[in-house]
Amino acid sequence: TIFFSLWFFLASLYAHQSFSPTARCQAVQAENVTVLEGGTAQISCRLQNYDGSIVVIQNPRRQTLFFNGTRALKDDRFQMVLFTQRLVRITLTNVSVSDEGGYFCQLYTDATHHQVATLSVSVPPETPTVEVKQEAVEGGEAELTCVSPRSKPATTLRWMHNGREIPGVVSQQDNGKTFSVSSTIRIPVERKDNGAALNCEAIHPALSGQKRVRHYRLDVYFAPTVRIVSPTGILREGDSLSLTCSITGNPLPRDILWSKINDTLPERAEISGPTLQISRLSQSHNGTYLCQAQNNFGRAADHYTLLVYENVSVTTMAPTTSPIQPTSTPTNPGAVVETHSAVPYAVIGGVLALLVFTVICVLIVTIWCSVRQKGSYLTHEASGLDEHGEVQEAFLNGNDASQGKKEYLL
Repeated sequence: TIFFSLWFFLASLYAHQSFSPTARCQAVQAENVTVLEGGTAQISCRLQNYDGSIVVIQNPRRQTLFFNGTRALKDDRFQMVLFTQRLVRITLTNVSVSDEGGYFCQLYTDATHHQVATLSVSVPPETPTVEVKQEAVEGGEAELTCVSPRSKPATTLRWMHNGREIPGVVSQQDNGKTFSVSSTIRIPVERKDNGAALNCEAIHPALSGQKRVRHYRLDVYFAPTVRIVSPTGILREGDSLSLTCSITGNPLPRDILWSKINDTLPERAEISGPTLQISRLSQSHNGTYLCQAQNNFGRAADHYTLLVYENVSVTTMAPTTSPIQPTSTPTNPGAVVETHSAVPYAVIGGVLALLVFTVICVLIVTIWCSVRQKGSYLTHEASGLDEHGEVQEAFLNGNDASQGKKEYLL
């Protein structure tokens, strides 16, 4: 190293002393290069009119890497891959941002000619992360921050929901060679927003049009709701009851409390998770049953009123003159039992009603006729008058024969 430094000093001094206007012609060209972090960079120096003069390649810190094709710096990441009269090329593997800068291509002839090949290192972002700054509670706001901790150049972040961008507050920090970027959003939330899909996208030139996306499901906390699912229809003594407590909430309540208002649960009551079961119901089980649940954000309850009906059994007895028809015992304790007699009671009742109606009609006609038949009729007295003579006399006298003596039948 001391030898190369001394030689470089003497060569520079010689070149300075032997400088001439014709030596100012450009004899070396350098090419800038951009590479992704972790990749391999190729640094090239193109020579013009090379006559075998000394070629030196130095790093940004002006340390000599190669002297006429001979390694001068012990860094195995640098390799001389090509040395011709027109082109000198070295490679640098596993490039990092610390390798950025200008690499000097120097040609020592009558005058020193040099060009700088600028190495730029691009750092693509990793998939961003999402930090919850404020928990999302129903009726409140959720505060979320998308973070890209390291990139070069700075990453562009944006929040997306259902294909629409959500504006965020962007902050950027310079970490020397790289940048950290964050984007924060505050959005109002309701219960329906629980599970909504949000995306944080990182856009960077090094990704060649691709995006790094972090998917996030919105977690909205809310108080529970309770609903008792009950059977339909009438419950009678001996039946079984099954009630299920349907619960929603975030977080979902772990403990469910069954109780009976103003009383204790029946001895036959069995609780299995959200289900309450009571076998062989009786009227002593009547009452209001309550299901309760709670989490850190509230509590809720629902009630069910149980009404057990008494078993009803109706039996119709047949007349003694007719045999009783056999009946079977119902399988359902609450069923109504009906028996049918062999005597057609409907027919007998109809006949009796017709007879009564006929009698009533006859009586009405008789009374009406008796009232209408108030009449009169002629009689012969014991005076011995001939009926014919009376009639004749009455005719001669111009009197109506009907003016005779009358008897009235009342």
